[in-house]
Amino acid sequence: MGESTTLAVHRCRFVDYTPSAITALAFPPLPLPSVSEKGKNSSLKQPSAFGTLAVGHANGNIDLCEWAGGERDHQSSQAWVIRKTLPGPHPSKVDSLAFVIRYPDDFGADHIPSCSDLRLFSSGGGSELLEWDMDRACVRRTISSQGGSIWCMAANPASNLLALGCEDGTVRLLSLANDTLTHYRRFDRVKCRVLSIAWGPPVPQYPQKGNSANIQDSDSDDDEDTWNDTWLVTGSSDSSIRKWDVSTGRVIDRMGTDKVRGERTLVWTVGVLGDGTIVSGDSLGMVKFWDSRTCTQLQSFQGHGADVLCLAVGPEGNTVFTSGVDQKISLFSLVKTGSSGPTSITPVSSSRWVQSCSRRMHSHDVRALATWPPYTVLPSSHKRRFPIDVSPILASGGLDMSVVVTPAALPSTTVVKVINPLLTSAHCTFEDSYHRRLAYSSGASGTSAIQVARKARLVSCIRDSGLSVWRVKARPSSYGDESLEAEAGPVDPESAGWEKVLEMDLNVHTNLIASGISDDGQWLVVSDLYETKLFSISIDAKAQLTVRRIRDFSSILQSHIPKSTTMSTGGQAFQFTPDSSKLVMSTVFSSYVFVVDLTGEKPRVLRRFDQHRLKDSLTRERVVKGRNADDDVEMEDATAQDNGSGEEDEEQNSSTPAVASILRMSISPDGQWLATSDDRSRTHIFNLDSIQHHGVLPSFSKPIQVLAFDRRQPDILIMAFPDNTLQIYNVESRQFPAWGKELCSNLPKRFTHAHDPLLGVAFDPAEPATGSNAAPRYALFWGSTWICKLSVTDSAPRGVTKKRRRENAAPSASLPTDDSHGDFKMIMHYRPILYLDFLAGGELLVVERPLVDVLSDLPPAYFKHKYGAS
Repeated sequence: MGESTTLAVHRCRFVDYTPSAITALAFPPLPLPSVSEKGKNSSLKQPSAFGTLAVGHANGNIDLCEWAGGERDHQSSQAWVIRKTLPGPHPSKVDSLAFVIRYPDDFGADHIPSCSDLRLFSSGGGSELLEWDMDRACVRRTISSQGGSIWCMAANPASNLLALGCEDGTVRLLSLANDTLTHYRRFDRVKCRVLSIAWGPPVPQYPQKGNSANIQDSDSDDDEDTWNDTWLVTGSSDSSIRKWDVSTGRVIDRMGTDKVRGERTLVWTVGVLGDGTIVSGDSLGMVKFWDSRTCTQLQSFQGHGADVLCLAVGPEGNTVFTSGVDQKISLFSLVKTGSSGPTSITPVSSSRWVQSCSRRMHSHDVRALATWPPYTVLPSSHKRRFPIDVSPILASGGLDMSVVVTPAALPSTTVVKVINPLLTSAHCTFEDSYHRRLAYSSGASGTSAIQVARKARLVSCIRDSGLSVWRVKARPSSYGDESLEAEAGPVDPESAGWEKVLEMDLNVHTNLIASGISDDGQWLVVSDLYETKLFSISIDAKAQLTVRRIRDFSSILQSHIPKSTTMSTGGQAFQFTPDSSKLVMSTVFSSYVFVVDLTGEKPRVLRRFDQHRLKDSLTRERVVKGRNADDDVEMEDATAQDNGSGEEDEEQNSSTPAVASILRMSISPDGQWLATSDDRSRTHIFNLDSIQHHGVLPSFSKPIQVLAFDRRQPDILIMAFPDNTLQIYNVESRQFPAWGKELCSNLPKRFTHAHDPLLGVAFDPAEPATGSNAAPRYALFWGSTWICKLSVTDSAPRGVTKKRRRENAAPSASLPTDDSHGDFKMIMHYRPILYLDFLAGGELLVVERPLVDVLSDLPPAYFKHKYGAS
C-alpha cells in the first residue's frame, strides 16, 4: 500500500439533498417466438446481454440504467449504471412504467431490444399517458385516458396493445401498431377503481390449411406469426378480481377475495402465468393463486403483514416474488409432487405452490419489483427456456430511494455451477446470495447535483425546482491536518465551518437537470429541459450574496439556434473556465456547444460548435483515418483496415443531424482545452484559446462516465467508464501515451471490481512541481462508497517492449494482489459520497448524505412487534 497522504478534510453533511423515492421499475420485453416453433421450447441464446432498467421516481424523473459490463460479459461488479435521466414535468410523479418493442416483427425471438428499438410509457396519477423520446430525453406525445386517473397499465406480449386501468372503473385499450398511439377499445364499466391489470397468455393463430397452398402473398406470411390476445385480468378496489374478454370487452367471470369486518379489500397487484394461473396480492397481505379456467382459488398464503403492493414472475414462470409495505420480499416456488388418484393405476404428477423463503433487504415500503430476464406469458407449447448456468436478477425499489439487485436462482439449479452476474458472492440462490444496493445519483444522467466554487469557497446543490448555496469557511490555522483515512469527529457549525448563504426557488417547466458555478462565485447557471437561467452574484463587505438574473440570456442563446431546430435554450452540461471569463454549455435538443463570453456588459456567444450533431463517421467503432488532420486523432496503433474516404464522410455528415446528448464536459486547468462527450460515445476536443475544433477521439464501447484534465499536466485528459476502466489521452500530441496505456491495462483489481461506478476524479492543486525529488503525482478517484488514491505518474520505462515487460513481470505475477501497487490506496469509510473535490491545496471537500439522515425525514416504516421474537 502507498504512503498516507495528509489532507485537511471537510466532511460535509449539511447539504440537505434528498433523493426521490422509487415508484416503478421496468425491463424491456423479449420478442415473441414464431408460431411455427410449437414444441421446440425456444431458448434465449444471449443470456449475457442485459436489458435497460428503467427506474421511475416520485418526482417524475425516469432513470435509464445500462449494464456496465460488455456485450459478452456475464458478470459486472457495477451492475446497472445510470446512463440518462428523463426529467419529468414539474410537478409530477411516476406510478407505472411500461416498455414495448417499436417494431416487434423486425426481431427474432433470441434478440434483446436496445433503447432505440423500444418505446417507453409512463403514468403519474393523472389522466394523461406519456410516451417518452429516450433519445431527446423529453416527452414525445401524450394522450388522455378518457376515463380519469390512470391507476395501472400493462402492455400485451405482442407489444401492439396497451391496457389502462382507470378511475371510472373502465379498462381502455390503446393501439401501438406501427409506432402509433390511438384509442382502440373501451371495456364495460364497473363501479370501482381498476387498481391492477395483467394480460393472459396469447393464443397462436395458425393459417388455414385449405388456403395455404393457394395464397402466396405477403399476407399469408403475416398470418403464420400471429398471436391473438383472448383475455386479461384486473384487480379492483371492491375486493374482486375480474377476467375480461379482450374481443368483446365484457367480464367473463369474477373472483372475490377475503374481507375483514366487511371492509373492502384492495387488490393492488395481479399477474398471470403461462398455464393460465392468476396470482394476486391484496391489502390484507394475502398472496393468492387462482385457476383462470374455473375462476376458483387454488392456494392462499398469508405472505405479508401488510399490503402487497407489487409482484414479479421469474423468467421460467415457476417462481413468484411479492413485496409491499412490510419491506419483506417473499419467494413462492412451484414444486412437483407425485400423487396417484384413487382410481388411477399409474401415478399422476402434480405440482403446488409453496412459500420458499422471505428476505428483508429494504428499510421502508417496497413499491416495485422486476426480473431479468423478463417473464413472457406464453402457453406451455411455446414456453421460453433460459440457460441455467447464469443466475437471473431480481430488482426492487421503494421509499428508501435505492434500487436493490439480487441473484435469484432456484435451489434446484445448484446441480451445475451457476454464474453470479453481480459478483457479490459465490451463492446465487435468492435465499443465500448477497444483494447489492445501487447508489443513488444526486444529479441527472449520473452527474452530481453539487458544484463547488473553489476561490469563493461556495458549495451549490440543485433540487427539483430550487437551489441552495453554502459557504465553507476557511479553516483556522490551529486546526491540524488529518490523514485522509482518519475519522472526522462531529463539528460544531457555529465554530466551524459553514453557513447557508442562498436559497432559491425557481419557476421551471421540468425538474432541473444541470447547474454550474464559477470559481470566483460571481456566476451561477441552472437549467431545466427548456430554459437556461444565468445569475450574476455579488458579494458585499459583510459576505452577503446578492443575486441578479440576466434576463435576456435566453434570447441571446435563441438567436444562435436555428429556428428549424428547436425553441429550447435548455442546457445539459455547464463548465466555467478557471478565470470565470467564459461559460461553455451544451444544449439539450439541438446538440450544440456554445462558448459564451461573460466579460462584457452582456453575455456574448463567441462560437457555436456543431460537431456532436454530425452523423457517425466511424468504421468498426473507430475514427476513419482518411479525414483531415485537424479533425482526426493520430494513433500509433492505427491499423490499415480503417482506410475510409474523407469525401464520403463529409457527404454523410451533411445530411440530417444526429440527436446526441452531450452529458460530460471538462476544461483544462489552464483554460486552453475543452473536452466534450455525448451518449453516442463520441468525444471531441476544442481549443478555447483559438476557439476552434481540435480533434475527435475514437469511439469507445461505452459512453464516458467522467472527463477530467490533470492539474499538473493540463494537456493530459483522463476518461473513466462505467466499468471503472480508464483511458489517458494527450490532447496536445493527439496520442494515447505509452505510459497511460500501461497504467490503464494494469489497474488494481480492487479498483476495477469496486461495487459502485466511478463518479469523479480530483487532483490536489498543492502538489509540488516535477523534479528529481518530487513526490509521485496522484489522483483521487471516487465513487459513492469509496475513494481511491492512484498514482498517475509517467513512470513507465521508455523503450521497453511489451514482451520484455511481461518477461520481467513474470516471476512476481503468480498471485497478483493490490499490495503490488505501491501507489494505490482504497478508503471506504466515507459513504455515501455525493461530491468530492479540492477547495485548495491540501484541503479536501467530501460531501456525504448518509442514508440514515435521508430516512429520518420519512414517516415511520411498518413494524409489528412480536413478543419473544428477535
